[in-house]
Amino acid sequence: MPFVNDILNHHSISIVGLEKNTGKTVCLNYILRRLNDLGVSTAVTSIGVDGEQTDSVYATAKPEITLYEGMRFITSERHYLQRRLVSEIVDVDTRRTSLGQLVTAEVLCRGKVILSGAATTKVLSQQIDTFHRQGVRLTIVDGALSRLSLASPTVTEAMILATGAAVSPNLQQLISKTRFVYRLINLEEVSDAARTSLAGATSGLWALDGDGVAHDLDIPSVFLLGTENGDIFRYGDTLFASGAVTDRLLKYLTARPNVRRMVLVVRDFTKLFITPEAFAEYTRRGGRLQVLQRSRLIAVCLNPTSPQGYRLDSREACSQLTEALGTPVYDVMQV
Repeated sequence: MPFVNDILNHHSISIVGLEKNTGKTVCLNYILRRLNDLGVSTAVTSIGVDGEQTDSVYATAKPEITLYEGMRFITSERHYLQRRLVSEIVDVDTRRTSLGQLVTAEVLCRGKVILSGAATTKVLSQQIDTFHRQGVRLTIVDGALSRLSLASPTVTEAMILATGAAVSPNLQQLISKTRFVYRLINLEEVSDAARTSLAGATSGLWALDGDGVAHDLDIPSVFLLGTENGDIFRYGDTLFASGAVTDRLLKYLTARPNVRRMVLVVRDFTKLFITPEAFAEYTRRGGRLQVLQRSRLIAVCLNPTSPQGYRLDSREACSQLTEALGTPVYDVMQV
């Protein structure tokens, strides 16, 4: 049972995909089946909608989500009424979504369900905490298209990354795109002292001086950064961006003469909305990227088939990705 035992070291995990149709639901079903075999108390929810029979974009068949007796799940009122399993309602959230209230239920008899959960990571975090207090050993959050935010260590303790032919039918391009995200996930963490110093930096751009003291640069957003802001390096060469970081900031820093001494710290990899080209140029010039907290990547899974009909050789793709990433890559349909 590849990587399932590693999952049991955590109370919550997220499954996120680099693109739509990279096999998240197949991976989720594999994990749920194994957890049921092991008798592990499990809860499942989603950010977005997952488990439909037909892909809304490509009109192709999709795998449905299978839940087992004793598992708990959260879905919207609309999709709860469409379930094809026997369940008992545990709770109904008074907050409404576009698909109705969120229903928490326990499965009484195995069957299929569409998951459509909370729209924000804040609500997800609250739901995970509630399940943990109720004695659920593991909560799994199934991600929607490009929603890497739920892989933040502030939401789930660990993550599984799904990639595949839907990212690119060209194996080398697939490897390149997956390796880039893999590098961001595994960025170096700051020291404990720096993390403590920046604990109160909840917004804007900050700097760390030589003694590790954090200073507010009075720039509420990195998007407002410009020459009129004065010397942002007056305290030192280490900066902390509390919010999203794009190519604009990286290019700004890359052009500075002190880039070889520079360290840019972000909260975690989900705050990075950067291109491989901007990242490569920044690091080539000597700049470094660090995170306050690194996401724990449990496994990388591969879907060798794209919705357009392209199919990679599963064994070859897994082998080359494993070599490129330095970590095992699995096609769960082959294990």
